[in-house]
Amino acid sequence: MNSAYYESIDRMGKAGVDPEYINGWASGFLHNPKREEQRAGEAYEAGYARGLEKDAGGFEAWVRK
Repeated sequence: MNSAYYESIDRMGKAGVDPEYINGWASGFLHNPKREEQRAGEAYEAGYARGLEKDAGGFEAWVRK
C-alpha cells in the first residue's frame, strides 16, 4: 500500500483532526463510494474532496480544539 496514505492518516491523527474528516479523506483517497447523504457531514465531505485529489494538506481547519 501507499506509504503516503499511512503517513497522512498518522499525521492527521496526531494533529487532532476531526475523525470524520479523516474518514472522508481516506475514503476519497481510496476512491471508495461516498457515504449516503444523511451520514456525510461537512467534515466528511471536505475530507473526501481532498482525498480524491490525493491532497494531504489543508486539514488544519479541521483540527479539534
